[in-house]
Amino acid sequence: MEFKHYSVLLEETIEELKIRPDGIYVDGTLGGAGHSSQIASRLTTGHLIGMDQDQDALAAASRRLEPYSSHVTLLHDNYENMCPRVRALGYSGVDGILLDLGVSSFQLDTKERGFSYMDDDAPLDMRMDQSREMTAKDIVNTYSQEALYRVIHDYGEDRFAGNIARNIVQAREKQVIETAGQLNEIIRASIPKKVQMTGGHPAKRTYQAIRIELNRELEVLEQHLDDMIDLLNDGGRICVITFHSLEDRIVKNIFRKNENPCTCPKDFPVCVCGKKSKGTVVTRKPILPSAEELKENSRSRSAKLRVFEKHMETET
Repeated sequence: MEFKHYSVLLEETIEELKIRPDGIYVDGTLGGAGHSSQIASRLTTGHLIGMDQDQDALAAASRRLEPYSSHVTLLHDNYENMCPRVRALGYSGVDGILLDLGVSSFQLDTKERGFSYMDDDAPLDMRMDQSREMTAKDIVNTYSQEALYRVIHDYGEDRFAGNIARNIVQAREKQVIETAGQLNEIIRASIPKKVQMTGGHPAKRTYQAIRIELNRELEVLEQHLDDMIDLLNDGGRICVITFHSLEDRIVKNIFRKNENPCTCPKDFPVCVCGKKSKGTVVTRKPILPSAEELKENSRSRSAKLRVFEKHMETET
């Protein structure tokens, strides 16, 4: 199956990156290289480093970026390792970083990858990095009821997390839960029929939660966004596209904290904590998809783009 991924907020992201022909750029979630091909096409003496933990994405990106191969380096890795990998290539800083945190259309539409609840025969996989052993099936069949509740409640924000966790544990005592169909049936039985009439597929929140847990999505974002801002050169920008409120909140808060890190009480006349601003939040409100984009790709409706620009403080 061909690797397909509609590049969400493409024009807006390229515009906000302020690409310089001689700049160094990192795409930490390469996917099908939709964004990266636009970055690479604007470089002359600059360089693009593309990272993805999905081997299928890397193979597709390699083909798409072939015309620019002289100034592109591709890495099979999670963006949590961006800083050491970039420095190992000899770069002390970069001029732009992009993270597109969405699941690709290819991942959703390829049944064997197990990301979607739409095909009852699909295996419970959900690994973004298929070289890892643990799958969604392991979470569903081995996590305690308390752990399942935490995952579904915290990452899926599902008010029926308690019912779903309890019913998963009861069902797996009779047989191993292996397919999307089995899990969907359990979820449907856990949510009142009246509630299922609105708000989309009843399994949507649980699948999101399991995927986030398995791939450590929020953990990696929260732990490494500060480091990526530190990796930027003066005037460099980081653009992050999120697809749900949990991701967006993390990005918004970390960007704000890097703009104004001062921890002094508000009534102090001058700052004494010594924490210096690293730059400016460019997007006071997130950039959203245009009406035209929403018409072309309904999956972009929850996308939000936030941008931060690095500024080095000079000693006076």
